[in-house]
Amino acid sequence: MPERRLNVYYLPQFVPEHELAGGTVIVIDLLRASTTICQALASGARDVVPFVEVGDAVGAAVKLERAQIVLGGERRGERLGGFDLGNSPAEYTPDVVFGRRVLFTTTNGTLALQHARLAGRVLVGAIVNLSAVTASVRDDRQVDIVCAGTAGHVTREDILAAGAIVHQLNASQTGGWQTNDAADAARREWEELLTASRAAGRTASEQLSVELRTTAGGRNLLAIGLDDDLVDCAQIDRLDVVPELDVAAWRIHVP
Repeated sequence: MPERRLNVYYLPQFVPEHELAGGTVIVIDLLRASTTICQALASGARDVVPFVEVGDAVGAAVKLERAQIVLGGERRGERLGGFDLGNSPAEYTPDVVFGRRVLFTTTNGTLALQHARLAGRVLVGAIVNLSAVTASVRDDRQVDIVCAGTAGHVTREDILAAGAIVHQLNASQTGGWQTNDAADAARREWEELLTASRAAGRTASEQLSVELRTTAGGRNLLAIGLDDDLVDCAQIDRLDVVPELDVAAWRIHVP
């Protein structure tokens, strides 16, 4: 059987774009872009269009029928002026986004998506869609998990989510993955969390929401009063969606 590769990269800049070409990439920005994209699409949004620059998102909005779009995004964790929504998953409810296109820009997640644009498939992974995204790649030959990080720094929340995916793929019947050192380390981080949850008498989701409070991204959200987002982003398998970036059309949708 040909070798099957499973790699984790703690930041986009840790892997050249050309090394991602042709394979499947799962982009993770757990707090919060990945989770919010999953929620928007699960709530019936037509699609999500990611933008690196705020001005580009605003410029695109001007050219479209305003009633058919939602402007969503953040900088430094907080909603942008003039935008309809920020980057909290709970904001993206069906009554707000159903049937509408979401123009979306965030500090880290949309940059990571752009970095993966040469891949054969680009998926959005989070904890809320853990089993769904894992199942969608279990038969692929190469899977690269790219963590967005925060402002160029490695973040434990993304590593935990990546480790959860590696853990599930290794536990699946297909198994047999050749992993890099970062994938092995991320898997151990997740398995340590599972052990801690059992010792504390908590569910894995409860334990994750506790541990997110100590991560860099979690502390940033606590500082601006967005405690509830940590709980929302820690809910394992709450959503059954696998967002995929159509690179040619540059939109994220559920095929």
